[in-house]
Amino acid sequence: MQMAPQMGYDRAITVFSPDGRLFQVEYAREAVKRGTTAVGVKAKDGVVLLVDKRITSRLIEAESIEKIFQIDDHIGAATSGLVADARALVDRSRVESQVNKVSYDEPIGVEVLAKKICDHKQTYTQYGGVRPYGTALLIAGVDDHSPRLFETDPSGALLEYKATAIGAGRNAVVEVFEKDYNSDMDIEAAIILGLDALYNAAEGKLDSATLEVGTVTLEHKQFRKLTSDEVESYVSQIVEKHKESEKAEETDEKNDDESKDENEE
Repeated sequence: MQMAPQMGYDRAITVFSPDGRLFQVEYAREAVKRGTTAVGVKAKDGVVLLVDKRITSRLIEAESIEKIFQIDDHIGAATSGLVADARALVDRSRVESQVNKVSYDEPIGVEVLAKKICDHKQTYTQYGGVRPYGTALLIAGVDDHSPRLFETDPSGALLEYKATAIGAGRNAVVEVFEKDYNSDMDIEAAIILGLDALYNAAEGKLDSATLEVGTVTLEHKQFRKLTSDEVESYVSQIVEKHKESEKAEETDEKNDDESKDENEE
């Protein structure tokens, strides 16, 4: 029996297929695509990270699942994919930040940190006996004069975004961003937009108990996670907004039906 074309090329990370693909890296990307939806939005005065944690059982304590981490005073990260891999990269990021502070007596740059993590991830696509990290990170922070948002890929690729998402709901979130993102929005509007996108990705099943939101602003240069009360307040705004939108659509449909009946008479 003839083996499938890729079967001889996905046994080791160091083997390219004839069409130039590394299948182990692609499998790692699949692990990210199956992960929870993580969102990053850059505003004119800061950056927002949001994650909709999937709770698979009502017996799980939602607080025990952590998807947004503080890396340094001015940097945070959101993860999607294999949780243990993400935690290892977060620990490494924190060490890199502290080494930079000790060596140069200044906070590490957001782009510098993102590149260091991507360089590390890339080495795990190059040597035998290891596997790629099955996780992607959204790294958000502020430099001296501007907010920054980077996405790291299991291959070690690095891209900077105005707004992006990783995980299972990426396509639905990006669709909202393509339509509604505005680079002049402030941090409050960015939080609302991010939650709106998550609402769309979750098909209306947005629960404040399973949401994590982190922000870092140019004014304070301090990353912080919003409290459960703050998150609940924003979520209630989104839910109310969509309820009003649905009522308006129902009213329009009803009026259309009535006018159609009158025309037929």
